[in-house]
Amino acid sequence: MRKFLEVAGLLLLLQGIGGLLHQWTGWFKLWALVHRVDALQGHEVFASIVLAVTGAALLLASERAPKK
Repeated sequence: MRKFLEVAGLLLLLQGIGGLLHQWTGWFKLWALVHRVDALQGHEVFASIVLAVTGAALLLASERAPKK
């Protein structure tokens, strides 16, 4: 469970940061998935922040998960 939380947290954190960088600089056009979802049009920055915060929370939760 710990490894799953680490991987999921890292992926969400990277997607959130990539979405913010794409919004502010125009980079990561092919990599940021937030800009490909039509339901999030106009809310890309908010969705990217939510992804980054959720990813950071999962990474912190993985530290507290019991080791096998």
